[in-house]
Amino acid sequence: MNHAIRFHRTGGPEVLQWEAVALPAPAAGEVRVRHHAVGLNYIDTYHRSGLYPLALPSGLGLEAAGVVEAVGEGGAEFAPGDRVAYTSGPLGAYAEARNIAAAHLVRLPGGISFEQGAAMMLQGITAQYLLRSTYPVQAGDTVLIHAAAGGVGSIMVQWAKLLGATVIGTVGNDDKAVQARALGCDHVIVYTRERFPARVREITGGEGVAVVYDSVGRDTFIDSLSCLRRRGMMVSFGNATGAVAPFDCALLAKAGSVYVTRPGLFDYIASRAELLMRAGELFEVVESGKVKVAINQRYALKDAAQAHRDLEARRTTGSTVLLP
Repeated sequence: MNHAIRFHRTGGPEVLQWEAVALPAPAAGEVRVRHHAVGLNYIDTYHRSGLYPLALPSGLGLEAAGVVEAVGEGGAEFAPGDRVAYTSGPLGAYAEARNIAAAHLVRLPGGISFEQGAAMMLQGITAQYLLRSTYPVQAGDTVLIHAAAGGVGSIMVQWAKLLGATVIGTVGNDDKAVQARALGCDHVIVYTRERFPARVREITGGEGVAVVYDSVGRDTFIDSLSCLRRRGMMVSFGNATGAVAPFDCALLAKAGSVYVTRPGLFDYIASRAELLMRAGELFEVVESGKVKVAINQRYALKDAAQAHRDLEARRTTGSTVLLP
């Protein structure tokens, strides 16, 4: 019998249950994937808590890597034994195995492990679209990346440096500051003891940054606006401290005619061609060794509740995988 993490009500990590679930043969257009590793992401906590409402009961998780076990009619692009990874489709990655539409899968290159694939699909493709499409970072830009030692942040810091940017990163403590510097941050701000807007203005000689990448949400949004240069861009892509409150758009003019966007991954991989393009660029920079995916925590899949506790308490750095 296949097992999966499911929840029947929203709430804290305690609502997550390890359950036996039936797994039928793949339907037309589907394949069955036996997971070798599952990615842990902050969005998983939004689904579990009810911040992003779901029909219940529900599975959880958006990314994993493993091996194709069976192929339904119309899924001939893949064959049993193929190494694959994904980061889209219905929730349900927190499982030993699952059926998923073949259109969501990408082949995992031989130089990338299952753990790397599971750890970087959502976070890495998020980093790719943020840096290459939402605001295309250019050599010479100065950028601010919040949570610079986190899963997405740690990939973004390395990639932004590869693109020729000067990177300012914020972190919550001195241990994470050490990690952020090792990743390549030119300047690190420990936001728990110094006001980051003032430090950003000091670092940039009063000009401000071209772009702020903010996954924190409510607690940093307004201060992040004040870090931007004239006509800079605020990219709010997460809610780690809660959703951003409604605000007066006149603030954007006051901050220097700045722009605000709230992007979502699925709008950047809406077509298979775009998914393959973004995944291909991610695989290329990781296989080259120029961007490294640090898997700093591993949990048994059945212990997903503890992984959520540690993630929400900010006891994790880099990427985390759950092992079936």
